[in-house]
Amino acid sequence: MQKILIAVDGSETSLDAVRHAIALRDQGLRASLVLANVQEPPTFYEMLTVRDPERLAGLGTGAGEHLLQEARHLCDSSGIDYEFEVASGDPAHTLADVAERYGCTSIVVGASGKGGTADGWLGSVSHELIHVSNLPVTVIKHVEVDRQAQQDDQQGELADRQDEALPVTDEPQPVMGLA
Repeated sequence: MQKILIAVDGSETSLDAVRHAIALRDQGLRASLVLANVQEPPTFYEMLTVRDPERLAGLGTGAGEHLLQEARHLCDSSGIDYEFEVASGDPAHTLADVAERYGCTSIVVGASGKGGTADGWLGSVSHELIHVSNLPVTVIKHVEVDRQAQQDDQQGELADRQDEALPVTDEPQPVMGLA
């Protein structure tokens, strides 16, 4: 059985990654999931203002669990087996470590999430994860982007067909139905 780690940061593209993995399972892939959220370590300012390491850790864990809620709901609704973890550290390296610790066979990640971009449409975490992980990494583009591209293609094809259907001449063309 496959075990797929999915990076979840609460963004729509990370939820697309969860939907993709669920669709693979629905198509017959025997797999369980590991939903992982990585929180950045506390900043120096946060350490100075909060001063309680346990409270800081609890805040990060709480934020990560909140960001995992929708992904967990998708998994619960589909009946797929999953585990989840909130970790702290550099996102790409920590995700690779979590995948190794859980014995994952692959990683699925959204093309870009809540972080910045490093390479056009590819987010900085997904870009780095491709380079640091020893596992296959599947990068999922946001569904709305794909739907818009399909609509643009369909409109272009329709315009091409309309251009082919109308003869191009300098002579006036009769207009039907206007009497």
